[in-house]
Amino acid sequence: MKLSEERSIAAPPEMVWAGILDAEVLKACIPGCQELTGTPEDGFEATVVQKVGPVKATFKGAVQLSDIEPGVGCRLDGEGKGGAAGFAKGGATVRLTPEGEGTLLTYDVDASVGGKLAQLGSRLIDSFARKLADKFFENFQSVMEERAQG
Repeated sequence: MKLSEERSIAAPPEMVWAGILDAEVLKACIPGCQELTGTPEDGFEATVVQKVGPVKATFKGAVQLSDIEPGVGCRLDGEGKGGAAGFAKGGATVRLTPEGEGTLLTYDVDASVGGKLAQLGSRLIDSFARKLADKFFENFQSVMEERAQG
């Protein structure tokens, strides 16, 4: 599954960039996130509970940042294992562009699953992955705009 979208965020690029690197912000934005620890340098460890169709699973995984251009963008790659449910892998390339007093955030997401999850069918998985990515960036936009308003 591949997805490309953009969001206009009413917050300056420096603030948006700081949010991408902040474990507390990320934890608040990831749907179903129970725990998120780590640093941008060493990577993040996460526990996320998700229900995909009839399959509910707790995923334990890691997220690494690469291709870091401070204030401009980066690549986030993650992989989670959900026990008998299977696994999910994905990544996002995030770019920030100043837009007036705010920031245009552009993201390209790619994701794949295996195990029981893969048996649900690509249409259901693609729909779920799209909703998850949209919800994350919608949450991220809300958090950043609240912080910008102070």
